[in-house]
Amino acid sequence: MFVEALDQVDQFTRAIHFICRYHGSAEIIPQTATMFFVNEQGCAVTCKHVADNLIYSDKFYTRYLQFRKEFRYFEREKVAALEKKRLEEKYGLRSDSLIRIKSSFPDSVNGDYRLVIHRHPVYDLAIVQFQGYSEIKYKGFARLLKDETKVRPGRTLCRLGYPFPEFSNYRFNKDTDDIEWSQSGRISTPAFPIDGIITRQVADQNGIFGIEMSTPGLKGQSGGPLFDTKGIVYGMQSATQHLHLGFDQVNREVISEGIRKRVSNFPFLNVGRCVHVRIIKEFLRAKKIKFYEA
Repeated sequence: MFVEALDQVDQFTRAIHFICRYHGSAEIIPQTATMFFVNEQGCAVTCKHVADNLIYSDKFYTRYLQFRKEFRYFEREKVAALEKKRLEEKYGLRSDSLIRIKSSFPDSVNGDYRLVIHRHPVYDLAIVQFQGYSEIKYKGFARLLKDETKVRPGRTLCRLGYPFPEFSNYRFNKDTDDIEWSQSGRISTPAFPIDGIITRQVADQNGIFGIEMSTPGLKGQSGGPLFDTKGIVYGMQSATQHLHLGFDQVNREVISEGIRKRVSNFPFLNVGRCVHVRIIKEFLRAKKIKFYEA
């Protein structure tokens, strides 16, 4: 059903790769997100929570460098353990504290570029503008739905994104005590589509701003396009909501592989939440960014 549409949408949908490091560990955690380009001028849209990782990445590392600088005076002293704990509390560092995050945009643009990011004041939406690049590597651009009355419950749509980080072109540099991108390893991550039907539209005091889908948006698909069989974009994957079904089973006896067991289960329905195309178009117009309708 979506074969031809996927061929089109894949041309202007791109992954955002992140590598992350947490306090007290040298392990590198790869993560992904998605964006899609809306014109031929290097302008893409993604989620605001994705853009925040691009904007505030230096903030985490600056805090960690300040911690390291102060701890250096004590690390060879007998009181090193106590001072380390004191400084961790001072800088709010725990084992789950993010201390470094780096990003990469494979197959988006070439050359030295800078990013201009616009964050929507209310909704989970951001515009990412690549400026100063020498060449674009994506093809085509999104065609945003013009007739918004077509966004109705029961319509089957598809989302495309990059939920499974399989890239491996990164390493830990012991000399600098930092994570970095490398020239070896896999540089790509496969795209993954998921379809579903529109279940409800989501509104607030300003009107309809979201589209609920019967299937979840997968982690890493945030910022990916929601589109129909013609490749026309209806919205953007933003989040997944967990709806309690009420079919709870508490301490129920079952037979599993011939053995009687007591189990409990609290099922939820995971549904996707997408930013409505109306919100995307309004924000692009407000920032005077060219886009196309269909």
